[in-house]
Amino acid sequence: MKTLSENWFTEGRIDFELKKYTLLSYLQEINQHFRKNKLYPPFSDLIYHYTKLVNFKENKDFIKHSFPERLANFSPDDLKLTYEKLITDDELMREIESIISFSIEKMDNTLIEGREIYEFVEDQLIIEPVGLLPINTDIGYMFICDGNYNDIKVYEYRITLIENPTERLRGINTSYVMSYANTFYNTLENIKIDLIRNRTALPIPAVYAIETELTFPIEETLLPIAKRSLVKYISTAS
Repeated sequence: MKTLSENWFTEGRIDFELKKYTLLSYLQEINQHFRKNKLYPPFSDLIYHYTKLVNFKENKDFIKHSFPERLANFSPDDLKLTYEKLITDDELMREIESIISFSIEKMDNTLIEGREIYEFVEDQLIIEPVGLLPINTDIGYMFICDGNYNDIKVYEYRITLIENPTERLRGINTSYVMSYANTFYNTLENIKIDLIRNRTALPIPAVYAIETELTFPIEETLLPIAKRSLVKYISTAS
């Protein structure tokens, strides 16, 4: 997917019409993914750029400091280097602020569409434990079955704790294990027994089934939302 560069709105020629075209082209591609119900990575990429723009708008000094500098003077007596900002024009700063304000408004509309897709998919998911759960539910298997009913995809998951100075968050890592044909014999319980028998690294795993009657792209939508939903489910239950 084509994405925006790190500081796209201050790089190169700073012209409102040029940056407008760059942004609208980017949002058009994201909307093409959304129309196919493909959320990731476009949705997370959009959130990243939107958050950065909002932060820049709230801190105008940071905008000024983000511009490059050039060497203006060198004093050999005290070995002192003096730099000057390449961008000091107030009119140019106003142009940047216009670009940022326009971009935030346009991105916000696209973000709303992304959130609506996310919430719709999340509401369609049914999460249930398979059999008895061990004391530690941070490691186990996640079964995913969508409206195709062709197979049951198995992922090993591990929930991790992410700490920062202000909060503690729970993340999740998954790895694809295999798929089982969705047959009369391959019940969720039988799949769990088969995994325990053949994958001894997890002798007493927590197992959750995540099912939906609808069909969504697995890698781009269903799996990412299922992962986040499972973390929320386990956090609420524990």
